[in-house]
Amino acid sequence: MKEQAQSTVTLFGVDCENLSAENSEMKGKFLSFWVGGQLFAVPIADVVQIVGVQTIAPVPGFPDYGKGIINLRGNIIPVIDVSLRLHNRETACHERTCIIVTNIRRALIGFIVDAVDEVAKIESENISPVPQMTKDTEAKFLTGIAKRNGKVILLLKPEKIVMDEETVEIFDTAAKEY
Repeated sequence: MKEQAQSTVTLFGVDCENLSAENSEMKGKFLSFWVGGQLFAVPIADVVQIVGVQTIAPVPGFPDYGKGIINLRGNIIPVIDVSLRLHNRETACHERTCIIVTNIRRALIGFIVDAVDEVAKIESENISPVPQMTKDTEAKFLTGIAKRNGKVILLLKPEKIVMDEETVEIFDTAAKEY
């Protein structure tokens, strides 16, 4: 078992601890991506890197949507299949499939998606609240619904995808073991 140091989290020269949605350059900017034919987006301030799909080591006890871990330049990163997390089919890997590495509460978490779309500024007047009439699992992960260039984009908060009690415990255990 490897002991974790209490130092600044950096990945590829980015100080993950100092990324902030309040940063004026990042405010209102989102990374959009495709999952199961639907367009989603996350705040760009939560994104550290986008990498191609690579070997994912399975970890016993992970939920079905927790595909395992990757070793990205010495950083052990748990990886979630976003499609499975939203109770859809497993993401089929192809040339555009990638892993979006995010910074969630100073922890790096990877999200497998079908394809990245673009980085775009979405003005707050183009964001609507999530309708309250749905009980879909998808809705609990959403922070809003945006309209941009004729597209409907479901806005996700990455933290909501991983921050249920079971998932936090599993990922904490995986990080301590590796």
